Amino acid sequence: MKAVVMAGGFGTRIQPLTNAAPKPMLPVLNKPMMEDVMIRLRDIGVKEFIVLLYFKPEVIQNYFGNGEDFGITIDYVIPDDDFGTAGAVKKAAPLIGKDRFIIVSGDLITDFNFQKILDAHEKNSAQVTLTLTSVSDPLQFGVVITDKKGKIQRFLEKPSWGEVFSDTINTGVYVFESEILDYIPENTNFDFSKDLFPKLMEENITLWGYDAKGYWRDVGNPNSYRDVMREILDGNVDIAFDGEKIEFESGVIYAKEGVKISKNVKVKGINVLGSNIQIGKDATLENSVIGNNTVVDKKATISGSTIWNDCYIGEKVVIKNSVICNNNVLEKKTEIPYGEIGRAS
Repeated sequence: MKAVVMAGGFGTRIQPLTNAAPKPMLPVLNKPMMEDVMIRLRDIGVKEFIVLLYFKPEVIQNYFGNGEDFGITIDYVIPDDDFGTAGAVKKAAPLIGKDRFIIVSGDLITDFNFQKILDAHEKNSAQVTLTLTSVSDPLQFGVVITDKKGKIQRFLEKPSWGEVFSDTINTGVYVFESEILDYIPENTNFDFSKDLFPKLMEENITLWGYDAKGYWRDVGNPNSYRDVMREILDGNVDIAFDGEKIEFESGVIYAKEGVKISKNVKVKGINVLGSNIQIGKDATLENSVIGNNTVVDKKATISGSTIWNDCYIGEKVVIKNSVICNNNVLEKKTEIPYGEIGRAS
């Protein structure tokens, strides 16, 4: 059993956050977002990973290396052109070999039970299993309808409201048997939903759907990135918070090593702090995440926001519902009261 992680996209819809790093490396709770899904797979016994790269591949390679530090092995594949989703996976065929494999996106935040997905695939003796879930707004996703047994009858990629026939969508998490690779042409732009799945149905290969329960979000733009952070800190995602738990009257801080918290700091909700952070006297933290080597000066207020690494937040600064990227300095009394995306560097 192997895992294939799709991590090659340009992330144009989420700029400027991707000016310096590929989207799967954007921090969620101070770790690259793709790390969480990889660790979830590792914890159910998947130890061999193939990561498909394209945009800024060295950033991902430098962080994860060969996977040894994470208790896994990682091979990297860098296609020399845009071959689409399925076409990129075809490039990994020599590494996949004859093994069953699960495909996940590197820009995905989910708490799905991956073991249940694999169990459903096994139970159905399936060649292909698509992980499905229900959403309130299906327009930006592939809509799917299944029969009572879970066999996919119909799907439509990114429908209009007049075309919507279901609120069940394709999450982009797939389990394949290796022979499915034979249906993907070499060196051709080939997409899962537009090309491969219709082709398999024409060949009378059953596509099975597994209706997964839990949290799922494709982090596609700055607003969805902010929404993910808010939903995590609101307790809507089954995800672990790293660091020492420090309890206050109206909230908690999860702090890693080297965090210094001054007197009279007001804490509301859940706040996650990286390493070597200073929080000044009378500062206020509310449902926020602060990255490594950052200083929050006295009487500053950070609410519903994510601060990346190596920032300085000056005295009496007010930040609400915002993302501040690496190496930013906010001078005294700066106000960002409505939600902004700070410069990515």
